[in-house]
Amino acid sequence: MCTGRKFSSVPTTPEPPASSGLRERKKAARRDALIDASHELVREHGLDHVTVEMICDAVGVSSRTFFNYFDSKADAVLGIKPWALPADVADAFAAGGPTGRLLPDCGTLVEGILTDPPVDHARLAVVLELAGREPALVVRQMAAFEEHRLHIEALVARRTGAAAPGPREATLAAVVMLMTRAAFVHWDAAGCGSVPLDHLPAVVEELTGLVNDA
Repeated sequence: MCTGRKFSSVPTTPEPPASSGLRERKKAARRDALIDASHELVREHGLDHVTVEMICDAVGVSSRTFFNYFDSKADAVLGIKPWALPADVADAFAAGGPTGRLLPDCGTLVEGILTDPPVDHARLAVVLELAGREPALVVRQMAAFEEHRLHIEALVARRTGAAAPGPREATLAAVVMLMTRAAFVHWDAAGCGSVPLDHLPAVVEELTGLVNDA
């Protein structure tokens, strides 16, 4: 995995556009600071020995402020945030688009997922490093993935017209999650020099080839 980089506490998440206002930029900077502090502390002390209060002290905020951003210290380390696909992407997929072919259309959902990652790719390298040391982080990340999968199942049901997600919807949601993971695998194999989204076309091409060969 791409864990050999030196960690930097300098914020690298792209800033919100100027039109979003000073308040939004400050919120984004504070969120980055909480993530960075959690990374530094967990690296030094281990997850079990880090508290929310320690993270707050490092950033200079109250625990109340912390919980405005994250539900737990593990969520801060992983950068977990409320998640939803862009409305236009979800609506287009539910309506049978954008191409009318399932595999490419699932790819557009993955693009929507990867376009707004919970952490930037530099911090992701640190997340992978810490998750390799801390099994509890893997458990929490898997729970987050499950939440995403259920969200996608419901979206697929909108497309298929099913009253509730069934086996077909579960299969398609699993394909979306597989494509997402495969983009990260390609990114890791390439040395983490770009972003996972850049590797999505190769993933779609590989899966298309597998389906055509079946």
